[in-house]
Amino acid sequence: MSSHTVSYDMSINDFLKVAASSAHVPGGGNVSAVVAALGASMGAMVASLTKGKKGYEEHQEANEAILAAFMAGIEDLKAMTIADIEAFDAYMATFKLPKDTDDQKKARGEAIQAAGQKATLAPLNVCRKCLDLMKQAAKLAPFGNKGAISDCGVSAIILEAALRAAMLSVDINLPSLKDQAFVEKVKAERALLFTEAEELKVGILHHMRARW
Repeated sequence: MSSHTVSYDMSINDFLKVAASSAHVPGGGNVSAVVAALGASMGAMVASLTKGKKGYEEHQEANEAILAAFMAGIEDLKAMTIADIEAFDAYMATFKLPKDTDDQKKARGEAIQAAGQKATLAPLNVCRKCLDLMKQAAKLAPFGNKGAISDCGVSAIILEAALRAAMLSVDINLPSLKDQAFVEKVKAERALLFTEAEELKVGILHHMRARW
């Protein structure tokens, strides 16, 4: 299955059917990106329900910026879903390269390492985007439409979960990568992403519950 057979034009039922099959895509990284897009949509919904509403006049400028960021983030995650599938496809293809001669073995090994790094960065980009969108939810939680503020919490929880899930697709590649500087840099970023995401989630849920 190639990236061209998995798209956001599919029905949810069709996507689930393919995801549950023996096809290697959609897999963890791309499914996490789809889930993240749903999390972003909940933040966008709260901002949409705040837009132009009486009682929220002083927050309209900030709300517009947040809504735009969520909508742009959804589009980014759509692109990242396909990018993750393509990176994984390319990585798997390197293992089929010829290895009959020493030169072929060397070229194959280098190709595997290069593709492995790209297949690591693709889901890492999803993680980064999840954190960016959680920051938008954190801005929205103190003033977003009170009648829908629980969905700001939904957005935060889903985005953090998607971040942690996508990171598993990062982690599984690290043991096979020989560039230890690259590996250590990714591990350091992972720790920062997890810490900041947890702090953001706690803050968002605090603001959400304070407004019930």
